[in-house]
Amino acid sequence: MEDSLVKEKVAVGKPTKFRWVMLFIICLMYLITYMDRVNISTVAPMIQKEFGYDKITMGLIFSAFTFAYSLGQVPGGWIGDRFGPRRVLPVLVAFWSIMTMATAQAGSFIQWVVIRALFGAGEAGAFPTATRAMQLWYAPAERGFVQGITHSATRIGAALVPPISVAIMVAFGWRWVFYSFGLLGVVWAVLFYIVYRNTPEDHSSVNEAEVAIIRGLDANGQVKVPVASGVRPTVPWKILLRSRNMWYLMAIYFVYIYCSWIFLTWLPIYMVEYRHFTLIQMGIYASLPLWAGVVGDTAGGMISDYILKKTKNIKFARRSVAIAGSLGAIAFIIPGATTTDPYIAVACLTGAMFFLECVLSPAWAVAMDVGGEFSGTVSGMMNMAGTLGGGTSQIMFGVLTQLGSWIAPFIVSVVLLAIGVVVWAFFLDPEKSVVEKSDQPATGG
Repeated sequence: MEDSLVKEKVAVGKPTKFRWVMLFIICLMYLITYMDRVNISTVAPMIQKEFGYDKITMGLIFSAFTFAYSLGQVPGGWIGDRFGPRRVLPVLVAFWSIMTMATAQAGSFIQWVVIRALFGAGEAGAFPTATRAMQLWYAPAERGFVQGITHSATRIGAALVPPISVAIMVAFGWRWVFYSFGLLGVVWAVLFYIVYRNTPEDHSSVNEAEVAIIRGLDANGQVKVPVASGVRPTVPWKILLRSRNMWYLMAIYFVYIYCSWIFLTWLPIYMVEYRHFTLIQMGIYASLPLWAGVVGDTAGGMISDYILKKTKNIKFARRSVAIAGSLGAIAFIIPGATTTDPYIAVACLTGAMFFLECVLSPAWAVAMDVGGEFSGTVSGMMNMAGTLGGGTSQIMFGVLTQLGSWIAPFIVSVVLLAIGVVVWAFFLDPEKSVVEKSDQPATGG
């Protein structure tokens, strides 16, 4: 890694704010990841028509990305921790962007599965490595916000996909959706490598006053939030795997991703086939829940950070927002799934997505809180469990709807969310480190 030790003395003068420039660039990557992974959902009705695929086949194609993405989480997070985000992220983004463009050339079921799996493997290390990047650049009191705003960017990307994809399909055909979005990632990879450094201490645009904010230096220049030295960390795998708190974190994220991927993959088909919207109407209405998710991501992170600043209680700050978000999602999913009015359904599912996304920022903030210098690996394990949930969700939705029920997939998600509330409330401890042998409090580093 290229990390350096924090300077010993507290800086004077007005701090620079370059970390917010870096946050904007990282947000662009999050936006691109979801544009690339969600575009196939909008194109799916055209793929079904051209290739004659049924819902189970489409579910398998969707899940090829998700399961490969899941399996790549831990290796991706480990590589990010070991070699640093500046080296790892550009390579990952460039690779999956090429696979995005290659998707347009798939001509058989096997080709669809292989290309989508390679694409998923490429994207796997993105969020864990980006989490490590943010853990190095932001203080604990800013982590809920930065996780909220970056994941808001994913929902912006997802929300932009339906109308943009429909416009591209009408003008040039569905294959150009993949060509257009893939090119964006290649451009971003070059930009990130030029601008980013693995620690703010190594960046010429960051002064010591800003470093003091990030690291939490006290009046004597002592570091409150330590940053790793140049020694590459050895991941304590046995401790991680034996940590019940780690498994609880993975469980709550399994639930969250299971539910969110209903909106991210099946919603366009659901609106066309079950709610009988036209393709143009689908391009509009399918984006509404995703725009609500943008607000939910940001709101969840900001509220969690606000509670933390007021109470100094990480456990309460993370738990309260996640539990409220889960219960709110349940309250909206039930009427959204069971109503006969398609417009009421859209309104309710929009509300459900807002509350569901309030869960995301606290979850990723907890991964940073309890993971310390191994936050890339920890978030990778969490995201691995989540994407296993997403893959399961994609297949289950296809199977249940193929059997004739469009309501059952949503009821399953309600049951899982209720289980998630119990885990958040009584089991997951945001203050307990998952990388130390005993029940030590998280250092936030």
